[in-house]
Amino acid sequence: MLKEASSSADFVAEQLKHEGERYAELGVHLRAKPPTSVVTVARGSSDHAANYAAYLIMARVGRIVASLPMSLVTLSKAPLAAKDALAIAISQSGQSPDVVEPIRYFREGGATTVALVNDAASPLAQSAEWTMPLHAGPELSVAATKSFITSLVAGARLAGHWQNDAEFLAAIEQLPESLHAATKLDWSPAIEVLQPASRIMVVGRGISFPVALESALKFKETSVIQAEAFSGAEIKHGPMALIHDGYPLLIFATRGPAQAGLIALAEEMRGRGANVLLAAPEDVKERNLTLPVAATPDLDPVVAIQAFYMMAANLSIARGLDPDKPRHLSKVTKTN
Repeated sequence: MLKEASSSADFVAEQLKHEGERYAELGVHLRAKPPTSVVTVARGSSDHAANYAAYLIMARVGRIVASLPMSLVTLSKAPLAAKDALAIAISQSGQSPDVVEPIRYFREGGATTVALVNDAASPLAQSAEWTMPLHAGPELSVAATKSFITSLVAGARLAGHWQNDAEFLAAIEQLPESLHAATKLDWSPAIEVLQPASRIMVVGRGISFPVALESALKFKETSVIQAEAFSGAEIKHGPMALIHDGYPLLIFATRGPAQAGLIALAEEMRGRGANVLLAAPEDVKERNLTLPVAATPDLDPVVAIQAFYMMAANLSIARGLDPDKPRHLSKVTKTN
């Protein structure tokens, strides 16, 4: 896991060498024939990457995006209106029937179908009209890292070409350098807090919420910590009742309009006795962990999760576990 996470910058650089014209063609197609609806099709880490892509599309292009409950197609056989829709599937393996079947359904129904997939020979890649390989190389670790980061980048490329934003696309080209820098950040204070922990809340909001979702999953997978992700806007509802002295919270305060509220939330939770790990850029003096930044705030989640992955792999080892052999898990999960 640690080796693969460390290599993410190189694989992102490799991805950026390919399919540039294909992404541009897709952008032209989507602008010429705007979809009537947009859905994402994904599970696990890939669904968190889809959440990020959806945020970018909604914020930058103005199209509402929904995450498709795949059982509507695979089990319920619901008569979904596919004509002129856009269906975006994200997967590392491209093998799971509940990801492949909806893409086939939407394509047969007249939708534009896009697969952001690492295995370019997979059933998913063969099923979509527009297949964009992630170029993450073989991923041996059960816990996805480089394939997740390359999925984020592919989603950003899709949104950037759809919007036809040259400045944003130029910022994406700078990601390899920013990712390399992110691997060198010292997040050891988090290991000190979390080595004895049995539970944690991970908080983000807006563009940082997909990072919170992914981090919570990795805590469960690799360190056997009961972790839940919440939006900073939701934590003051029911989850607030769980906070007590010493309860650990990891808060991702990336740049953007949600940052100030997350910094204020960290201070409030400290006042309630929580053991807060505030991850924020170096200009935030209240931070406990330094977040890397990209060339533009909308890309900060890509480098933020890179810093987290390095810590997560080392935390698993510090807890006497093997991050490469999570309990009860396998690399490819096939569900209907």
